[in-house]
Amino acid sequence: MSGNGRTVYIAGAGIAGMTLALALAKFGATVVVIEKRNAVQEVGAGLQISPNARKILNRLGLDRALNEVSFQPRGIDVYPYGAGQPLVTLELGRIVEEQFGAPYAVMHRADLADLLYRACKRFANIDMLFGVRAYDVVSHARGVSVTVDEADGKSRSARAFAFIGADGVNSRTRTGVLMGPEATYSGMVAWRITLPEHALDRVLVAGQTSLLWGPGYHAVTYPLPHRKQVNVALFSKVRAERAFGEDPPLAPDLPWAMMKSRQFDAIREAAGNDWGYWPCSTVSTPVWAEGGIGLIGDAAHAMLPFQAQGAVMAIEDAAVLAPLLMSEADAGSALQRYAALRRPRVERVRRISSSNGIAFHLEWPFTLARNAVVKLQGPRGHLKRLSWLYGYDAASAPGAVPAPPRQPRQDVH
Repeated sequence: MSGNGRTVYIAGAGIAGMTLALALAKFGATVVVIEKRNAVQEVGAGLQISPNARKILNRLGLDRALNEVSFQPRGIDVYPYGAGQPLVTLELGRIVEEQFGAPYAVMHRADLADLLYRACKRFANIDMLFGVRAYDVVSHARGVSVTVDEADGKSRSARAFAFIGADGVNSRTRTGVLMGPEATYSGMVAWRITLPEHALDRVLVAGQTSLLWGPGYHAVTYPLPHRKQVNVALFSKVRAERAFGEDPPLAPDLPWAMMKSRQFDAIREAAGNDWGYWPCSTVSTPVWAEGGIGLIGDAAHAMLPFQAQGAVMAIEDAAVLAPLLMSEADAGSALQRYAALRRPRVERVRRISSSNGIAFHLEWPFTLARNAVVKLQGPRGHLKRLSWLYGYDAASAPGAVPAPPRQPRQDVH
């Protein structure tokens, strides 16, 4: 399968956009990535890469580089509020790789973005434009026409096979080109911080991921040994007028609870007021594509992060869409087939993420039933329950087009 001289423009040099660029470039496509920022810049800190995404990244030639900047936790310690010991430790590590064909790892988002960027730069057929001030795209019978206003004030116009919006939750491609809806605030805020590597050793088991449940909030922590840090993400409800107001809170304002929590108290003491603050918005749009213009990742389906699959779904999107764009006769057909393949799976993940948020934030006495169910499922119950998620292989899924590996075309100096 050859590139057939096809050119694809991608808006957004994030994880979704750069993964798609790499996947397309391996077919020999010419790819132009446009980004409004002046450099690759990922918002947030920690990132969980489950086997369904890792298999895709490995096929893009990133396995060794990922091993150097990621960490494979042995398990997830689940702490009900006020508990001194985990209710259960959900096994990860070797059992995940044996069962699903790739490891479950955690890493810093910036490290994955840098790794993808360096991989893109090795391809002569990927052009990355930063500091883009504006763009316009029109779909027509012979493809799409794209006009880009570059950082130096120059404007370039081109005809391309397709234009893909990988421009995130506030996607201009979705709202300004496809005339889709704005993102919707979920009512939840993500508080994020990275602490020194051993800051929480007295209350949490080193080398493990920890899931901490609280009444109306929860937190996730995991080590980032490559950076000598531990990542902390804490989620709580915040009213919209305060979340988007001129004076947002400096630190999580957690609801009152009867019992004290050693873990939450230690986290708040170590973090102080140095938290990063991100309102969690979601996207539900009836239109993922029109003609040769389409959406992937958060631009199409941003969801709550309570199954740690937001970036993973974007990586899957890229793996499914790239071969379709290079095998279908026209981009419109490729994008419609892609949407039909991806929507049911993404919606299933969205539902689980939302239901997890409800379960994580339960108050007493409803916590009694939740805890009993989790305890009964045991340390490997999640592997059976989520086998459909972690065992997915984009290259062999029903309806998918396999992507044969190609060597990058290098610049000649």
